[in-house]
Amino acid sequence: MLAALRERGIRPDVIVGTSVGALNGAWLAGHPDAPIDDLAKVWNALHRSDVFPPDARRGLFAFAGRRRSFFDERPLRELIERHVTFPRLEDAATPLHVVAVEVLTGRDVLLSSGPAVDSVLASAALPALFDPVDIDGVPYMDGGVGNNTPISHAVALGVDLIWVLCAGHACALTEPPSSALAMALHALSLLLHKQLAVDVERYESSIELRVLPPLCPLTVSPVDFSHSAELIDRAYNASTRWLDEDHPARGQARFMEAHDHPAS
Repeated sequence: MLAALRERGIRPDVIVGTSVGALNGAWLAGHPDAPIDDLAKVWNALHRSDVFPPDARRGLFAFAGRRRSFFDERPLRELIERHVTFPRLEDAATPLHVVAVEVLTGRDVLLSSGPAVDSVLASAALPALFDPVDIDGVPYMDGGVGNNTPISHAVALGVDLIWVLCAGHACALTEPPSSALAMALHALSLLLHKQLAVDVERYESSIELRVLPPLCPLTVSPVDFSHSAELIDRAYNASTRWLDEDHPARGQARFMEAHDHPAS
């Protein structure tokens, strides 16, 4: 999606991201002139264990209620540290804001200043999978819990044109995900997708909103990193076609409606 936008001279003046959107947004904010292929290379080199490192002992403790999370967040932190080029959010070459949720209050909070790595990690700290991230004494978890595609925060910042890059969900599965982790992330992605549809309907009459349609049909689980290159190519081609067509500014939530994919 980013590559298709870049080819048409569409570049962000401000970036607002949540969860994986915070990860991609932080890279883009620190590399405003770098080829988007460089970001694709990061994803293509990732394996599931780079983000969700297996640890049977930790998992057992988490299941028994003796740990807050099933996975060590250090590999994810190290990944962020390798690719975030600025120490604090306010130092980014392109203004960057990330959304995280306060664990104790449930409020979704826009982080616009403070330690960059901690802030991005907090925005992507999926509850139960990773420990909350403490920033200035406040524990935060994944921003998607409260506001996965933060259109409302972009509006509050005074943005007059919002491009929404929607990750979508696995809409064409033929059977339920086979692991607990895959099932949990599939359920979360469905919830967040429905939330986005509501937000699009709410704001598209009051702000210039452009929602790039998510990939469809899609069968890849969020925990499967082996199809990154294929998904990037498909998203580029789909986004290119969509951008070259004339689309109405209203009714974009239809891209996110529940639907069937009859077996061929």
